[in-house]
Amino acid sequence: MDDLPVGQGHGVAGHFAGLPDEFSNFESSKAVIFQVPFDKTTTYQQGADRGPAALIEASRNLELYDIETDSEVYLHGVCTLPAKEYEDSEQMLNSVYRDVSDLLKQGKFVLTLGGEHSISFAPIRAHAEFFKSISVLQLDAHADLQPAYAGNPWSHASVMARVIEIPSVNNTVAVGIRSMSSEELENQKLTRTFFSHDLFESDAWMDEVVDSLSDQVYLTFDLDVFDSSLMPSTGTPEPGGLFWHTVLKLLKKVIMKKNLIGCDIVELLPNRINVAPDFLAAKLAYKILSYKFKYNS
Repeated sequence: MDDLPVGQGHGVAGHFAGLPDEFSNFESSKAVIFQVPFDKTTTYQQGADRGPAALIEASRNLELYDIETDSEVYLHGVCTLPAKEYEDSEQMLNSVYRDVSDLLKQGKFVLTLGGEHSISFAPIRAHAEFFKSISVLQLDAHADLQPAYAGNPWSHASVMARVIEIPSVNNTVAVGIRSMSSEELENQKLTRTFFSHDLFESDAWMDEVVDSLSDQVYLTFDLDVFDSSLMPSTGTPEPGGLFWHTVLKLLKKVIMKKNLIGCDIVELLPNRINVAPDFLAAKLAYKILSYKFKYNS
């Protein structure tokens, strides 16, 4: 963790938003922050294992009142669980699946922080089995539909190929995609894709996204869906992406009309020289929680 910026901000270090024990107690908290600092299959820039800690550190500088929703979601309780270490993909996926399944049985809303995108399979599987039939909304620059990347079916580039194989995932909807290989085309036919280059003329596509989803929605949010000028701190930044207000408008529409059952935010690669992306990721997490507990808690 030596590459993290020097800590500054209010409250308790290591707690999301610096929340004191009064608002981060596990038993009374409705939401939990589950950290998965894993980065062993990325193929460009590595360092996403430092993402959860950087996001949490940046979150200590959030204003806890959200203007848009006129709410203070932290009052529902947000418990930050301690991070674990994982030796390899198999151990990580099995451990995260068991832990998230247990949290769901205890009635918690789970916001998982990666790490590389491969970690998302485990919480998605846990939510799909718990809620029986779900849609997965993927915000991402990359399709992540490789049957197996470099021979590894559990690569970050293959995560959505594994997700579409989960029996209780009703469908997947991908938004912001602007990079994929020809090897992904067959799997791409199995998901509804909203390519980035089609999203700039109007906002009509947002209603199509909402209509494509079933009632129970899991959100997997790869931060590289944002344009690389806004979010350079990812393993594989891509130009031509979405911007803050567009993303929030979509998320608000989805959460107002569907039941958001769980979420992950992945692929933050912190850069100590530029902490703005860390804060953006923290603000995104708080906005998602604010929408969730305002519109469908």
